[in-house]
Amino acid sequence: MTDESSPLRRTSLYPEHIALNARIVPFAGWEMPLQFAGIVEEHHAVRRRAGLFDVSHMGRLDVQGPDAAAFLRSFITYDVTRIAVDEGHYAVVCRDDGGILDDIYVFRPSEERFLVVVNASNATRIGEWARAHLPQSARATLVDRQAQTAMLALQGPEAPSHLAALVPAVAESLAARHCAEVEVEGTRAFISRTGYTGEDGCELVVPAADGPALWRRLVERGVQPCGLGARDTLRLEAALALYGNDIDESTNPFEAGLGWTVTLDDGADFVGREALLRIQETGVSRQLLCVRALDRGVMRAGCPLLHDGRPVGRLTSGGFSPTLGVSIGMGYLPPELAGADTELEVDVRGKTLRAQVVPRPFYKRPKAG
Repeated sequence: MTDESSPLRRTSLYPEHIALNARIVPFAGWEMPLQFAGIVEEHHAVRRRAGLFDVSHMGRLDVQGPDAAAFLRSFITYDVTRIAVDEGHYAVVCRDDGGILDDIYVFRPSEERFLVVVNASNATRIGEWARAHLPQSARATLVDRQAQTAMLALQGPEAPSHLAALVPAVAESLAARHCAEVEVEGTRAFISRTGYTGEDGCELVVPAADGPALWRRLVERGVQPCGLGARDTLRLEAALALYGNDIDESTNPFEAGLGWTVTLDDGADFVGREALLRIQETGVSRQLLCVRALDRGVMRAGCPLLHDGRPVGRLTSGGFSPTLGVSIGMGYLPPELAGADTELEVDVRGKTLRAQVVPRPFYKRPKAG
């Protein structure tokens, strides 16, 4: 959560955005670039070549110590003890009733050290939540690295070649969802083969003061600077959930299609375990599904969904897909409507659009030849 009365924060890359004439907007308590050359142009650059995002507003929590894994397991749904060194895994943090407080990514750079990346809007809350669950006797420390570091996301089919120009050995060996700590352009960097666009790529964390030079280096190589607008259209095509829209405290991992982030067979007692066990046993009354428009028009979050004229849900995300050339969206629907090609109607400001349920995701990147 963010305090709307507090002054907006700026990442160390803010001057770079201004120099490139970015359109700046307030987002999760930060002044962030919405677009540089244009949302559609930036979207296509990521799908076809490579794009660069400033994601320094994301929270970064460094957890270290002999009890670090056990501590994290006490409030994270996934059994982080299963994460091998130099690997990462997506997970969620839940309330006692199973409602989602945040979706996160947990990396394990070493046996007794973890890096937890959380959403910008939840950075303070998850940090406080974690500290509240840290026993005084635990041999673990938790340090917020958000202000000390910058985080860049290099995404797209050409991202590996750009990374190879900076750190050849890592670019050749870093597998999907793996991470490494190496020297990049004279500074120590954490690199992971992850992203939020549906494309190949990596995310890099460096000291805040070194972020601008790394940004400029990649832009000089021809990587397209990208803003929040393209990040949203890209993640929607990949059907990746957005916290605050598709998932929040009123949703649980199973109905959101995130049951694979919940480990219940290890017997660990984590926050929300009992509620998630009950939900797993009883089943869900709704599912997060993908919807594709059959008529012209743009569906948006909040649009009512109807089946045979009867209200059955609302879109949680929606927009125009630059890659597919049609409007797409996600929303919660009863399980009986989950079948592909189920026809729906979408109320777009009083106008009815025909749509149908389609498999998740909308877009999947081509396999390397």
